[in-house]
Amino acid sequence: MLRSIAATRNELGALRVILLRARPVRSDSNYGVRTLCSVGNQMPIRSPLHSRAILSRNQLLPAWKYNFVRAFANLPEHIRVPLPALSPTMDRGSIVGWEKKEGDKLNEGDLLCEIETDKATMGFETPEEGYLAKILVPGGTKDVPVGKLVCIIVPDESSIAAFKNFVDSGGPAAPAAAAAPAAPPPPPPAAAAAPAPAAAAPAAPPPAAAPSPPAPAPAAASGGGRVYASPMAKKLAETKQLRLQGKGSGVHGSLKSGDLAAAPSSKPAPKPAKSDARFKDIPLTTMRSVIAKRLLESKQNLPHYYVTVHCQVDTLMKFRAHINKKNEKGGVRVSINDFIIKAVATACRKVPEANSAWMDTFIRQYDDVDVSVAVSTDKGLITPIIFGADRKGVLEISKNVKELAGKARDNKLQPHEFQGGTISVSNLGMFGVNQFCAVINPPQSCILAIGTTTKQLVLDPNSDKGFKEVNMLTVTLSADHRVVDGAVAAVWLKHFRDFIEDPASMIV
Repeated sequence: MLRSIAATRNELGALRVILLRARPVRSDSNYGVRTLCSVGNQMPIRSPLHSRAILSRNQLLPAWKYNFVRAFANLPEHIRVPLPALSPTMDRGSIVGWEKKEGDKLNEGDLLCEIETDKATMGFETPEEGYLAKILVPGGTKDVPVGKLVCIIVPDESSIAAFKNFVDSGGPAAPAAAAAPAAPPPPPPAAAAAPAPAAAAPAAPPPAAAPSPPAPAPAAASGGGRVYASPMAKKLAETKQLRLQGKGSGVHGSLKSGDLAAAPSSKPAPKPAKSDARFKDIPLTTMRSVIAKRLLESKQNLPHYYVTVHCQVDTLMKFRAHINKKNEKGGVRVSINDFIIKAVATACRKVPEANSAWMDTFIRQYDDVDVSVAVSTDKGLITPIIFGADRKGVLEISKNVKELAGKARDNKLQPHEFQGGTISVSNLGMFGVNQFCAVINPPQSCILAIGTTTKQLVLDPNSDKGFKEVNMLTVTLSADHRVVDGAVAAVWLKHFRDFIEDPASMIV
């Protein structure tokens, strides 16, 4: 018996030791982190559940950042070339074509590509020496935003291969070729079902629906008798080809026009005639898009008003013929438009308020008179500038106009030749237009529209007939009323007419 008790005690002791060894270790967060670090430095963690329990988002983020930086650190030294803004109003441009290929050697000042701006097509020179490693915007791409990465330049030829698969992931995004249709909004999430009670209570009866007001439509056909209707209701019924019947909302049940307004017409709507018109869609150029945008803003935001005068140009035409004959051997021929530019600039000297610009919080009055001359090209309208026209003679103005007009039509104007200007001139007289109103070119405040020269009869007390035939030129000044008041415009036009009718006074 004693032996049995001792044996039992031994067995219980052994069992206690086994149970103690089999008991799990108390969880400790610090121990878990240390285990992660030690195991992570030696070998992958075997237990997915264990790894998810101790890894956190904050612990994984530094590793992702390190990999991201290391990927970019593998790229060799390079220069990122974005699309430059080649004019003050340029926010997009088109890559006409690349003059260099990937892998070509670049010297500073080499022509890299041609860029079409809102005004002209200009060459873009290489900003740094090196090698063209990657072209990111191919030639012919339109509407590229300013600042978009267009190419990569590397200093060493050995670095070109590293950018073979380079993709621009930053900067302004290039415009999509076609806008994708907007996806319909996702349906609202269904409400989570509430747990059912142990014993369902009897459902409450639904509330009675509120009675809807009766529609004012004509009542059903009555058994007979006279139908009363207002004159407007009868006319409406005749138009819609309706038969009057029933009672309406008028006095004693008479039908009113409101009772028939909602009734559908019995006459079927005519089908639209099939159009046989043929048309052609013309894609917009960058210049045309900018012209549309700026002139729309001008008409919407600038309070235009117009003042017209007639100028006798007989003396001017004789003076012009004299100058052309005198300079015939030199091949110089001045035009009426050259005298007009000179007269515009000289009138601005007399009335400097017209040579001003609205700057939102103040008015800027310019010291120099830089006349913008509208020139029509195949791609649109552009306004090269005659700088300091008030200080130049007619011969020099004529020479400048011919040079700038030729460069404009050949699309070779440089930015400084069309950016700026303090007042504009638009001449449609060569097309036989008598008179027109031009749109102001902001931020300028005035533009002068020139019509054609016509013959008119005017009173002449010195003539035996009492009248004479003269050549008359019609001009219209468009002015911004925020800057130039009507009286100021009238005074400016008076000085302009005096200079045109007596051109010698412009050079005295």
